[in-house]
Amino acid sequence: MKSNSKVSAAVAAILSGTAGGVAYAAEGEAETAAPAGAIQEVIVTAQRRAESIQNVPITIQALTGDTIAKLNVVTFDDYVKFLPNVTMSGTGPGQNQIYMRGLATTQDGGQSSGAAGSFPNVAVYLDDQSAQLPGRNLDIYAADLERIEVLEGPQGTLFGAGAQAGVIRYITNKPKLNKFEGLANAGYATTAHGDPSNNIDVTLNLPLITDKLAVRGVIYNESRGGYINNVPGTFARSPTDRGIAYLFCPDGNHPFYSTCVSGGTVLKPGVVPPNSTVINNARLVGSAINPVVYKGLRVSGLYQFNDDWNVLLTQSYQRMEADGVFAETLTTSEGTSLPELSTQQYNPSWDKDWFDNTAWTLSGRLAMLKVVYTGGYLVRHVEQVGDYTNYQRGKYADYYACKLRASAYYTAQPNPNFPGQCFSPSSTWRTIQRNTHQSHELRLNTPDDWRIRGIGGLFWEDFNVEDQSDWYYGQVEAGFSPIQPVQSATLNNPNVRPPTDAFIDDITRGYKQKAAFGSIDFELVPKTLTLTAGTRYYQMDTFEKGVKQSSYFCRPGGIYAGQSTPATMADPCVGGTNLDTYNITVDHGLPYQPNNVYAPQFADTANGLQKRYSGFKSRANLSWKATDDVLLYGTWSQGFRPGGYNRGTGVISPTSPLFGIFNIPIGFKPDVLTNKELGWKTQWLDHRLQFNGALYQEDWKDAQITIFDPGVTSNLTFTTNGPNYRVRGVETEILARITSGLTVSGGASWNSSELVNAPAFIGSNGQPVDFTKLGIPNPYGTKGDPLAQSPPFQANLRVRHEFNLGEYNAFWQLAGTHRAHSFASTDKLTRDLQGNTIAYEQAAFSTLDGALGVSKDAWSLQLYGQNLTDKRAELFSNFQQWIKATTVNRPRTLGLRFGYKFGE
Repeated sequence: MKSNSKVSAAVAAILSGTAGGVAYAAEGEAETAAPAGAIQEVIVTAQRRAESIQNVPITIQALTGDTIAKLNVVTFDDYVKFLPNVTMSGTGPGQNQIYMRGLATTQDGGQSSGAAGSFPNVAVYLDDQSAQLPGRNLDIYAADLERIEVLEGPQGTLFGAGAQAGVIRYITNKPKLNKFEGLANAGYATTAHGDPSNNIDVTLNLPLITDKLAVRGVIYNESRGGYINNVPGTFARSPTDRGIAYLFCPDGNHPFYSTCVSGGTVLKPGVVPPNSTVINNARLVGSAINPVVYKGLRVSGLYQFNDDWNVLLTQSYQRMEADGVFAETLTTSEGTSLPELSTQQYNPSWDKDWFDNTAWTLSGRLAMLKVVYTGGYLVRHVEQVGDYTNYQRGKYADYYACKLRASAYYTAQPNPNFPGQCFSPSSTWRTIQRNTHQSHELRLNTPDDWRIRGIGGLFWEDFNVEDQSDWYYGQVEAGFSPIQPVQSATLNNPNVRPPTDAFIDDITRGYKQKAAFGSIDFELVPKTLTLTAGTRYYQMDTFEKGVKQSSYFCRPGGIYAGQSTPATMADPCVGGTNLDTYNITVDHGLPYQPNNVYAPQFADTANGLQKRYSGFKSRANLSWKATDDVLLYGTWSQGFRPGGYNRGTGVISPTSPLFGIFNIPIGFKPDVLTNKELGWKTQWLDHRLQFNGALYQEDWKDAQITIFDPGVTSNLTFTTNGPNYRVRGVETEILARITSGLTVSGGASWNSSELVNAPAFIGSNGQPVDFTKLGIPNPYGTKGDPLAQSPPFQANLRVRHEFNLGEYNAFWQLAGTHRAHSFASTDKLTRDLQGNTIAYEQAAFSTLDGALGVSKDAWSLQLYGQNLTDKRAELFSNFQQWIKATTVNRPRTLGLRFGYKFGE
């Protein structure tokens, strides 16, 4: 089938107006015009128009489809190490928070992120569809991608809420009207200390009607072997468990009055009740328990109406299933050492994460204006189960799994004839989430060659997260009545829970947003000095509704007190916090007293909690094209992310130093990031050397942080605003064609972050809380503290040599990365079971990858190795499951990959 070059060029020009499209013809022309041996020009659409990456006055990295293939990376965990100013905190595939320039504070557990977590401050886009979800990145498998764009710094003007710190954009390949082509890849790999892996993907571009209609599809399947081992273990309660020390004190007193409590949270050892249940994990012991499978397909169709108008329709589907856990625990919850790549799990853990996305783009012209209308509808489902047995060492856990020795919970009269008993500590949690995200955007662009050119548009979106989470740490033998959630029209599951279900979230939250944006470029000196100014007006209506419920007080006192006349209790137990009647009651039947700072900001209505935010987020930029190959620029830009609500108010223990002087806030407001940046983009030696970089200062105001310390703040995680942070840094990128076949590329970043204010909680009397007098660390931190996941230095370096080997094309490649030490969290208040701060220090590490291969005509074969030195990198340490767990990189992996291209 013969190609019509004029129509192809027209289609490419129109597609270049889309956020996700790239100008195919423009790329081809750039390739043709490039001097022999020069660096390949990369076309991006970061500013909603197609242009060379060297002409975009922002910090942007682009991994082209060719680069992705050469690096052998297909998931976020694979390629993030090659982005020198991007980090993540995650506990497995699709369970990552993504950060840029070290803008990270505290992290929620995966089991509560849907109901309680902050929205991400880095937006993830699949073409034009944003796909953010608290605590869970959309882990798009990189098959048939044109490129991945990484835009650093606030992108609030063109990309809106969620792009506070930056944007990651997955740009898919689009159908080609008059070209039949395809690609097939297959591979097999072995992982040290683990199981093998295999993958296959097939791409096909098929013209259907000459010059009018083409479809393109890709299908993929990858199975990755596990490498974490579940080693034999026994779980028995210990006298030092916080619950044992709290409820089973040596003197037998009730904990609210007991001498077992010393200094707020420091507990003397208690006495484990006799005949308490001990469990082991013999039925789950095994090696490589964390395999993961990616399956998916994407089909797109392009129809060309005429030379000016076309429509693109894309349907994507992906399913990811991950078993086990992806973190090692180098000790048990009692502190006994375990081998590397090991854990002790007492219940199965798994995560199923699937999405389908329908997207459409209508592109054309009205007179001189480019018109682009894009829309998308994303549905994502998550179902995850995790082992929570280590929670039984927590402060209040024994209430749910033990019969107490006290005659009643709120008295101090011990029963000498009943020493108490604790039943099975086996505990789990389960989360079911459904996320729907619909968006529409209409944009108008003036011609790119006008001296005064602009872009303007309207945007609308509807974002919803439905979360049903259950924590199964109650024990039937302890006498609990099952929970009946307070009735609400928004319940995702209205059924009575089993007696073992000790706590539930059943919450729907999200926002609707309208926005109008515009940006104007004015060439003060034609083709040389350009001033850009843009702003975005947004109106965002946030909401949260539903219930949270606990089995606290869901058992009569007599069943554990040995009373002759047991107290009665409704069966099922009804109570708890109904977010539709938020200001009425909380778990313990105590009146809710709102925090004076936050209460006036939120409307408590029949439809739940609601709050409208509106305002402008702007950008200004001055760029100077000093020569054809040197661009200097200065940027001032703003970014933001939505606020939200806390799932109930929680209860502050009477033993806490905050009792009576502080109340948990109803919600939290958006935080704002302001960036000041000076950058340069340069090419030298006839485009054989490229050197880009930027100096920046980012000021983060009212940063959202989550807090959880049952003995001090609340028995629930809550989020609040407070700290202001400043990040100063520099990043550089270099690319050099040493010879026609030898290429060296790399990047590095240096960051210095610090807390610049000394915030304090606002007490129930409206006055700041003095933590120094209370003798506890300030949950916000101390002035000068660094941000989390913010290594002071990151770097990567890649060397690739391509050469002829007889009638074959051959190559070898080495790629090294380095990351300096960092801290896992900014939380200096919470302590783990060994008394260590959970702001764990994560050690520096370096890794090395390599590959070599040959190709001839349509065939290619390569041998690759990842983490060749088998380095155990500490990617993220956390206390989310009541034990220190460290997510580590995949051990040394050696693989063989085969590829075949076919078509015209």
